[in-house]
Amino acid sequence: MPKFFLVFLAASAALAQAVPESLYQGMQWRNIGPFRGGRSDAVAGVPQNPRLYYFGAVGGGLWKTEDAGINWTNITDGQLKTSSVGAVSVAPSDPNVIYLGMGENDARGVAISHGDGVYKSTDAGRTWKHIGLPATRAISRIRIHPTNPDVVYVAAQGATFGPTKDRGVYRSKDGGATWQNVLFVDETSGAAELAMDPANPRILYASFWDHLRKPWEIRSGGPGSGIYKSTDGGDTWKKINEGLPKLVGKIGISVSANSQRLYAIVEADPDGGVYRSDNAGATWQLMNASNWGLKSRSWYYMKIFADTKNPDVVWVLNASVFRSIDGGRNWTQVPTPHGDNHDLWINPNDPNNVVEANDGGAVISFDSGRSWSTQENQPTAQFYRVNVDDRFPYWVYAGQQDNTTVATKSAANGPGIGWKDWHPVGGCESAWVGFDPKNPGKVYATCYQGQITEYNDDTSSARDVQEYPSLPLALPSREMKFRYNWNAPTLVSSSNPRVIYHASQVLMRSENEGRTWTQISPDLTHPDDKTQGYGGGPITNEGAGGEVYDTIYYVAESTKDKNTLWTGSDDGMVHMTRDGGKNWKKVELPGMADALINAIEVSPHDPATVYIVATRYKWNDMAPYIFKSTDAGTTWTKIIDGIPADNWAHVVREDPEKKDLLYAGTETGVFVSFNGGAKWQPLQLNLPITPVTDLKIHTADLVAATSGRAFWILDDLAPLRQMTAGIAQEPVHLFTPRTAIRAFFGGGFEGGPPSTTLGKNPPAGAILDYSVAKAGPVTIEILDAAGKPVRKISNLTAKAGMNRATWDLRYDTPTVVPGIYQFGSLKGRKVVPGTYQVRLTANGETRTAKVEVQKDPRVSATPQQFADQNRLLSEIDGQIDEIHKSVNRMRAVHAQVDEVLKRAKDAGVDSAALQTAGKALADKLDAEEDQLVQKRTVDGQTVINFPTKLSHHFTALHNFVDDAEADVTDGARVRAADLAKVWAERKSEVASLLGPQLEAFNKEVAAAKLAYVTIPK
Repeated sequence: MPKFFLVFLAASAALAQAVPESLYQGMQWRNIGPFRGGRSDAVAGVPQNPRLYYFGAVGGGLWKTEDAGINWTNITDGQLKTSSVGAVSVAPSDPNVIYLGMGENDARGVAISHGDGVYKSTDAGRTWKHIGLPATRAISRIRIHPTNPDVVYVAAQGATFGPTKDRGVYRSKDGGATWQNVLFVDETSGAAELAMDPANPRILYASFWDHLRKPWEIRSGGPGSGIYKSTDGGDTWKKINEGLPKLVGKIGISVSANSQRLYAIVEADPDGGVYRSDNAGATWQLMNASNWGLKSRSWYYMKIFADTKNPDVVWVLNASVFRSIDGGRNWTQVPTPHGDNHDLWINPNDPNNVVEANDGGAVISFDSGRSWSTQENQPTAQFYRVNVDDRFPYWVYAGQQDNTTVATKSAANGPGIGWKDWHPVGGCESAWVGFDPKNPGKVYATCYQGQITEYNDDTSSARDVQEYPSLPLALPSREMKFRYNWNAPTLVSSSNPRVIYHASQVLMRSENEGRTWTQISPDLTHPDDKTQGYGGGPITNEGAGGEVYDTIYYVAESTKDKNTLWTGSDDGMVHMTRDGGKNWKKVELPGMADALINAIEVSPHDPATVYIVATRYKWNDMAPYIFKSTDAGTTWTKIIDGIPADNWAHVVREDPEKKDLLYAGTETGVFVSFNGGAKWQPLQLNLPITPVTDLKIHTADLVAATSGRAFWILDDLAPLRQMTAGIAQEPVHLFTPRTAIRAFFGGGFEGGPPSTTLGKNPPAGAILDYSVAKAGPVTIEILDAAGKPVRKISNLTAKAGMNRATWDLRYDTPTVVPGIYQFGSLKGRKVVPGTYQVRLTANGETRTAKVEVQKDPRVSATPQQFADQNRLLSEIDGQIDEIHKSVNRMRAVHAQVDEVLKRAKDAGVDSAALQTAGKALADKLDAEEDQLVQKRTVDGQTVINFPTKLSHHFTALHNFVDDAEADVTDGARVRAADLAKVWAERKSEVASLLGPQLEAFNKEVAAAKLAYVTIPK
């Protein structure tokens, strides 16, 4: 065996020097959706305001609605260090005080994020401050004293994947300035629920959960599980398990409107179910053990909530929501917009009013669950992997946890990217999606337990193409023919789209689109019988597939050599083949014997350069592990300088256009390296803190899949690709723009506040990036190939560092008439495809660059058609400009005439001829203006009340011609000629008014010895 060793980075000072972030500060991420909610663990409301609610997203921060769920707004972006909310609580005595507990408490094995303690707001969520308990990892509940918001209790469930002392019930008496652990059981038992007696805040109940996750199982239940009670505000506690089974797991507990009555949902076998105490916990009685829906998959749910008015009414949250009105004996299912339910807040003033958290987000009801608000306005989707095709606009693909696969446009017509712009493509929530990017009519998407489908875009149908169709739910993995990961890899070869790879513990290849499969590898994992048993115990089994272990987790193909493949497993194994799978070589990744190999990137520039991202979060190790090899895996360099600890990495991608330009997705966001990984620095910009699970580069865009905030795109990587150390010393620098496409999507960067229901469109046109050493005014001019002016943008104020502007690929707008309602658009005409020059002036310096404008690839127009359209629009726009300038000049003359007549009267000049001539000229100017523009229209409705005038006729024709891709109809040409004749007549009259007729009036003015009336330019 060759000698493997770890080479730690020793880069030169020049390489290790970070690029100032100000040099790319003008770049912006945009959220493209979809606006379909992801998992939520925490909700809260404000009794005094039934329109105000909060929900905490997993990986998505805290959201607030002030209109009962019509719109949700994130209120923690930029203020938290982690993004998964486990608990939220509003102080009953002061709704401005909110406590936030971080860390997902679902104890999932996949798509789970840890937290960093407690945050507090004292201004209803506008600002947040971290107030402690950073090592608790997952917080399940926060309770606040009803009259003193400084007294607060935190149920710390604790780390999911390892023993820790940072668990239990914590108390603060000073608003979070200091904390005391008032109840600790042991290092694997955390507080899963905390209840406070509404009639006596000194009485508290805590349920403890003895649990621990390993990569291959969830252990739920043990001696540490149980219910505890305090009657002195948490100073002392007593275990109150009389009547409960001996071995219990996860427990939910709630106090009813009658303080003597408690409800608990208890994981146990066979006597698990709903228990009730009518003596404040002294003894417990089993009320219902027969309804398995109340207790299935206990580690994931087990929440119970007593009605705030009626002690016989109680709710249980599990995969479904259940409600009892007879004290827990009988249960009725309550339909919700989404399954998998995790939290409920019941309004103490009106128990019909509830807000509920589930795997699809948050919903609000005012009728006890008979109707709910929508979840289609929450961009909190959790995605695993991301892929893109080569269409225009390109589409983005992934599997959304707890929902379906998603294929969505990256840009759309209209104001944004909505529900009409995306659809499922087979597979399911855990999908890895592959296809031929040039022809994505057939999409291969996976699902749990190794299912894989071929989606046909023509028929919107999917067929199973699994190599060995089987669904071994709840079986030990040792009994499975193939062991598939929850997010099992599939890959369509970049060299032959008929070749598909699908991985379990072995790698399979199909050369005929999934009809037949061939095994091309041995077991590429490190199988161990001890890790291949049941997925859950000792009480409840878990068999959906998330605990299947010893599986291939990633497959990568070299774009330089179709026979070079790499695989990485969830148990630390890395293999590669150079002959298409005939022979495999084991590759040692130093120190990662038990790590999950999350991503492998074969350099698009050098097939011997490979990047591997490993994670050990399932061993309670949140450190980042990124490795690089330049000799095909013989030696490895650890490249994590600049990425903080406890920020485990998910993925690394190398820019296909620039060697050593790397992008990394981590648990809290995105990083960039300009020197092959020697140094990393944030590329967060406006991206919220969220797990970035995968990255994909599409031409010049960086596409990110997140686990909690849906898809994001960083448009135009040109500044990063062109970055040099010397730019920081330049007074002005203009980056070379990327090719612009003459396609016009609605929205862009302009406009009002972000939509709460639509993904954001890209800027329509050319992106112009520049850097200035000093802040100040900036002018951008666009010139055509002949050097003639096209567009001037002079209302820009740049800040020091990098700035971004957009040119919408249009000429300057024709002159406008102030105060006239313009029916339709009066934007300048679209430019023809070709080469243009950008001229930037700032701080007394001028820089130029060329920008290429190409036609929309979906358009078949010829250069001649573009030229014909431009020629006609140029004539139309020129005439609009003349008309509007004429109106503005006539108005200016009219105002001067009025002023002359007024001065004459004020000065006592007695000239009837002057007054008569002035009034006659003013009346003629008014009459002529009325021929050119309609002054009485004020909106899109009054245009049908008052006749259209010449300017509006021209504008309408401008829109008809400009809206077309390029072809000009005969009708448009005829209409343009007719309007031109009308304008010629009116133009002659304008010339007369501002020529001979004005001269005649000025003779009278001169006779009266007053100042002449002049014509503005």
